[in-house]
Amino acid sequence: MEKQKEVFPQLKNIIVDKLGITESEVTKGASFSNDLGADSLDFVELIMEVENEFNVRVYSEFEYALTTVGDMEKYIRNYLSDNKKNYHEFKEKLIL
Repeated sequence: MEKQKEVFPQLKNIIVDKLGITESEVTKGASFSNDLGADSLDFVELIMEVENEFNVRVYSEFEYALTTVGDMEKYIRNYLSDNKKNYHEFKEKLIL
């Protein structure tokens, strides 16, 4: 569960690094595109970094729903809390 507590600060660091913005700009309600200025390539790179850093898989079917930092944090938390990591069992629980 300790890893669960570290999600937002670690996610925030990734976003700051990848988008070249200040920490104060990254809030749970911040939109990746509208508030943080991420274009589609930035978002793909951000997802790749999130997958690598958190050892999660961001299924492409859910990318459309990850519009805010809070959405991404919730996705990561849900993924990390699932023990099976089986897509078909996991998918139902993942809906944001």
